[in-house]
Amino acid sequence: MKLVIIAALAAAAIAAPQYTIPEPKSTYGSPAASTRDDSYEMVEVVPILRDDRVMEEDGRYSLDVETGNGITLSQSGTPEGPDGSVIKAGSYSYTAPDGTLVELKFVADENGFQPESPLLPVAPEFPHPIPQFVLDQIAFAAEEDAARARAEASEVQSYSKPAPSPSLKYGNPQ
Repeated sequence: MKLVIIAALAAAAIAAPQYTIPEPKSTYGSPAASTRDDSYEMVEVVPILRDDRVMEEDGRYSLDVETGNGITLSQSGTPEGPDGSVIKAGSYSYTAPDGTLVELKFVADENGFQPESPLLPVAPEFPHPIPQFVLDQIAFAAEEDAARARAEASEVQSYSKPAPSPSLKYGNPQ
């Protein structure tokens, strides 16, 4: 009887699945955009090379992240803004698909998010030349406004005159 029990336990131990930690894949499958399409697109997994986060008791923090594909992020913040809001400053960089290195520095405070980068679009300096058709339209609108103001002024004057008194003979038969 002991032999049968030992044999059953040995068989169960041999038949049990062997669990091992799989080697991490460098790619993983993600579903296609269409739900009707059963194919999977292989996506490269980007390793995180550095992820340093420091959070202080008083609310100050710093964050430094670097990935295997060249993305970097550095950010710090302090709760010194109005009403205890956090003032943030930092930078990030990455390589655009066309190979351009994109670098951006920023500050976020009571004046909002203020990015700085040579790649950001810049509004033209003022005064710049204003096309003649725009100047003509502005003059036309000013003339319309003046005509409307004159018309309203004459209506106000006509309403401000006292109404004539009714005749004393009105309604009195003779």
